[in-house]
Amino acid sequence: MRPGALALKLKKTASASIPCVMTTSARTAPLPISSPHRERPRIGYLTSMYPAVSHTFIQREILALRERGWRVDTFSIRRAPAEQLLSERDRREAASSFSVLPAGPGAVLAAQAAMLREGPRAHLATFRRAAATPVAPGRDTGGRMRQAFYLLEATILRRELNLRGIRHLHVHFANPAADVAMLACRLPGPPLTWSFTMHGSTEFWDAGRHRLTAKIADARFVACVSHFARSQMMAQAAAESDWQKLHLVHCGVDPDHFVAPLNPGRDRQLKVLFVGRMICAKGPTILLRSVAELRAANQDVQVTFIGDGPDMSAIATEARGLGLEGATRFLGAVGQDEIRAHYEAADAFCLPSFAEGLPVVLMEAMAMRRPVIATRIAGVPELIDDGESGLLVAPGTVPALTAALTRLLDDIPLRHRLAEAGRHRILEDFDVRANAARLADIFDDELATVGG
Repeated sequence: MRPGALALKLKKTASASIPCVMTTSARTAPLPISSPHRERPRIGYLTSMYPAVSHTFIQREILALRERGWRVDTFSIRRAPAEQLLSERDRREAASSFSVLPAGPGAVLAAQAAMLREGPRAHLATFRRAAATPVAPGRDTGGRMRQAFYLLEATILRRELNLRGIRHLHVHFANPAADVAMLACRLPGPPLTWSFTMHGSTEFWDAGRHRLTAKIADARFVACVSHFARSQMMAQAAAESDWQKLHLVHCGVDPDHFVAPLNPGRDRQLKVLFVGRMICAKGPTILLRSVAELRAANQDVQVTFIGDGPDMSAIATEARGLGLEGATRFLGAVGQDEIRAHYEAADAFCLPSFAEGLPVVLMEAMAMRRPVIATRIAGVPELIDDGESGLLVAPGTVPALTAALTRLLDDIPLRHRLAEAGRHRILEDFDVRANAARLADIFDDELATVGG
């Protein structure tokens, strides 16, 4: 957040939000599935924005935890704008969530007064500690200023947590929401612990600025969405003793919701679907160039792009420059009530990304029995066995992607084999209910030792 951003937002009024969860344990023996009926402590779930179009998996995780008897309140740093609320469930979740921002002066002053009543010394000590937060040498000169604004946000959040009797907070992503959570735990009030889910991969590019080492040390535990993410966090940990905090926690989908029959397909025709943020790092221009090569060779390939983002205009311009107006559709963001129909209409799914954690859109396509093509990066090979449950290509390579698309064009039986194996892979390891149950067991173990 830019140093002046909070000051502008403080002129507006405050709103409300609720939390979420997702996981798989990194222990050698599988965790027992916890009882869905046992009463559990109330926990908070914090994200930068909840709900959000690109983070539907967080909402699924929360709902799966609630089904298992967890009382999960959701909290959002910023209120989700109306255009992000594309389904009735999104709107319900937004209405029941507590948003820190925008916050009026009254909310800020009330939070400060509450912290001073709870413990003036601890409150002032936290302010001094935030002001002394190290700044990365030669850059990030606004680091201390940002921490000051995070602390103001943390006081608003902590007051609400205290009022609700919440003693543990879980965060998705190691972004500023995690900084706010870490500061909230240092503010006055009953004991409060926190944990977070690490997705990557952008945080690994600038681990110092994201303060990964400090966050690992401070958190009660860290849920890592892939072995790759866990290994990178092991590298960032200050000591090997912190490795025991790092649990493998897959994201997941509901395979009962994302289900469809095999697409019989038409010979020498391929309708490709891309779902993701419209940014260059997701590789949409690589896909466009591959499609242009195939179209130039008189191959019938069409692509539907679903998603929105800052590079949408540039990507659409690239499509026009390649002469693909008749072979491409750009539909913008689509809600979960509609997305299944687009998967079902596709012959194949392609995500030629340069940077990922463990993409949930790939899981959705695989659950829907659609053959997938993705790049061999980060945690993706832990989801897709090349040639078995999908096709993997080197990132940023148009010829390799063109060859993979050609294989699916030429071989309908291959499409069907990949599609069936892909769904089996989801049922085996990426069912959100099973992963939420494993995460619930981690919460049980960790919170029991700190009094829940």
